[in-house]
Amino acid sequence: MERDPFAGYKSKVKHVERDFLTSQELSRIENLVFSIPRLELVRDIFVFSCYTGIAYIDISKLSKENLIEDEDGGLWISMIRTKTQTRFQIPLLPESIEILEKYKSHPVSVNRNKLLPTFSNQKMNAYLKEIADRAQVKKHCTFHVARHTFSTTVTLTNGVPIETVSAMLGHKNIRTTQIYARILKEKIGADMKVLKEKLDKRE
Repeated sequence: MERDPFAGYKSKVKHVERDFLTSQELSRIENLVFSIPRLELVRDIFVFSCYTGIAYIDISKLSKENLIEDEDGGLWISMIRTKTQTRFQIPLLPESIEILEKYKSHPVSVNRNKLLPTFSNQKMNAYLKEIADRAQVKKHCTFHVARHTFSTTVTLTNGVPIETVSAMLGHKNIRTTQIYARILKEKIGADMKVLKEKLDKRE
């Protein structure tokens, strides 16, 4: 070819907004009462992901070997992320520990030697749609929304540094975390309130 056909061509990057649950929406899902066991199970595993940021594929692989205890008796998940082959370690919050305790004797967990019993990703997402409808959550709720919720609503909004969130998510580059992260109006308001108090003390 005599000349580059793409000379002067500039690609455009389209910014995609990723859905996440607000604290109110997460609370509504957590407080749902089910008479159907499969919906309760899917809700619980989804909530586990909201409080750990662990992707579906890695949750389905979680075993007792991934559960470690620190010097203070705290429980951590330590494993290599399937997508990036990067090791991540996450200290478990009480909400996550409660769910692990709830399902440690579940027949599927015992038979598969896994920490949690899971359906296929397709079934999980189908059931999540039904769960979101019951909780009056209008967003397109898939399992990956839990990972976004962890990075935004659970951690960054509550003051966890983005570098720490990036390490827990198993990201190789912090710029990937910045794509997930949205600072909510509540967080901006809280930060500015702290600033105002500091400025008032100077006067």
